[in-house]
Amino acid sequence: MPKGRIERIRKNFGKIEEILDLPYLIETQKKSYSTFLQKDVKPEERQDIGLQEVFKSVFPIKDFTGTAQLEFVKYSFEDIKYDEEECKDKGLTYEAPVKITARLIVFDSDSEEENKSIRDIKEQEIYFGTLPMMTERGTFIINGTERVVVSQLHRSPGVFFDHDKGKTHSSGKILYSARIIPARGSWLDFEFDHKDILYVRIDRRRKFPVTILLKALGYTPKQIMDEFYPVETVWIDKDKCWVEANIDTLHQKRLSEDIIDPETGEVIATVGEKYTKRLHRILTSKGINKIPISFEDLEDRVVAEDIIDPETGEILAEINQNITSELIEKLKEKGIKQIKCYVLDAQGVSKTIRETMLQDKVTTQEEALLDIYRKMRPSSPPTREVAEAYFENLFFNNRTYDLSRVGRLKINHRLNLDIPADQRTLTPQDIMATVKELIRLKETESAVDDIDSLGNRRVRSVGELLENEYRVGLIRMERAIKERMALHEIETLMPYDLINSKPVSAVVNEFFGTSQLSQFMDQTNPLSEITHKRRLSALGPGGLTRERAGFEVRDVHPTHYGRICPIETPEGPNIGLIVSLCTYARVNDLGFIETPYRKVENGIVTKKIEYLTALDEKDYPIAQANA
Repeated sequence: MPKGRIERIRKNFGKIEEILDLPYLIETQKKSYSTFLQKDVKPEERQDIGLQEVFKSVFPIKDFTGTAQLEFVKYSFEDIKYDEEECKDKGLTYEAPVKITARLIVFDSDSEEENKSIRDIKEQEIYFGTLPMMTERGTFIINGTERVVVSQLHRSPGVFFDHDKGKTHSSGKILYSARIIPARGSWLDFEFDHKDILYVRIDRRRKFPVTILLKALGYTPKQIMDEFYPVETVWIDKDKCWVEANIDTLHQKRLSEDIIDPETGEVIATVGEKYTKRLHRILTSKGINKIPISFEDLEDRVVAEDIIDPETGEILAEINQNITSELIEKLKEKGIKQIKCYVLDAQGVSKTIRETMLQDKVTTQEEALLDIYRKMRPSSPPTREVAEAYFENLFFNNRTYDLSRVGRLKINHRLNLDIPADQRTLTPQDIMATVKELIRLKETESAVDDIDSLGNRRVRSVGELLENEYRVGLIRMERAIKERMALHEIETLMPYDLINSKPVSAVVNEFFGTSQLSQFMDQTNPLSEITHKRRLSALGPGGLTRERAGFEVRDVHPTHYGRICPIETPEGPNIGLIVSLCTYARVNDLGFIETPYRKVENGIVTKKIEYLTALDEKDYPIAQANA
């Protein structure tokens, strides 16, 4: 809390006892900006968040030939030149100059790629424009006027499952879809069509079968099928065939042949009887591990590995090929006694992936990469290297794709994965788990995610909003630095000659001056000032627009309880899009709104306070405040 704050005695006339003191009302704003700047933290102790993370994500900058690289060492702030009153009187900005220390390393151009020898290192402190500073009141003074940066409420990065409520296709069939949304990078959409074939779209471009994407990730057709379908062994004889007695593949199926005890000749189960857990236990106890089936039943199955003629080496049947009566005859002729099959009609198994696999005409990883490249870049002719680099940059490169800490946490939570929090790009495991979960939702017709829940929406405060803008400015500057490195004799240059902070300063000035979320502070009275600083807006860059926002987004949601005021919202076109944070609510480190609850133990309301997010409170029954 600010120093020198006058403590006034507050008398509470309420009937309910006050357990919790009123929190510091502008903490969200102040904490967000101080975390972004890390101004009072020593450079070597700074965490990789905010400004530090932005610099580290763009630097080091290498030239096109690899003979030099520009590294970021640290940043520091100079003293503020004018105080707040002077800035207001003279129409100035309340800001602090930023200085960065950069290091230029020049390598010997004739040395090998792996072990380059360093020819020269130059380190220099460079003026890097200014950054507006926040006042003790949580405001900014820009060109003499006091402004507030309103926090934005936007959809959290992560994976979301949804369906079209039967509105897309004329038959009214419900089509399920999934979407992986990163904090920065390409969106990945998965969707079913009315024939239950699963497609994928990258950045809302042309759709293509999901199995092409899986093959591009390095999965072989056999690995894909193994992930989704159980494999069973089939034994073939001249006039009979058997399958292994497996409860997972045979559960609730009707028998096509009698099961006879080989020792006593007794009929254990007759034709048409269902294969149950009880029957499975009886067979296991008698040591029977094969069940006879008819050749007609065998024709429902699909080959699980290439069947090769042992004499000639000829492939008689490829993986994913249907077993036909002709193939069975051929196997008998060649004396092949045992084959592996996929079971497509087992309980909880969907034919989707197999049907999708038949749609795509791609067999190898290289073909899949080239196919994706052609769909995304139809005009340029592809080569393997270009297609591979392009695909790598889409989802697996830290510089172009970032799930953020929140996105990784949400994906791990939703898909029950255990991928480390610092793995901020997608992994093949993420994509495979998303496809599996989407198919499971469709098969079981389970409930989909609620995108209007506060468990799926988060607050981006001033620090994070400025961080995103600062990154845009640094990337523009990076291009200019690379061009300068190429044009001049690098040996004669100093870091100062390469770095021009104008693109960054321009972006910062534009953000504070003209952004939809940087607003002239409401100065009617002290209460309206505080209300303005605690406002949340769904509008702004990367958010919604008034015209596109539907009724559901604007409506009061059950998760607003204790987090967002259901009453205070403007009338007119912005209704429900601009809201206010509740008095006791707070925003956690991940940007989710938490609200305090009193814990009930053995039916007694205790004075223990626990802050819960909308996701956490799902696991507990919540009683009203005066219970």
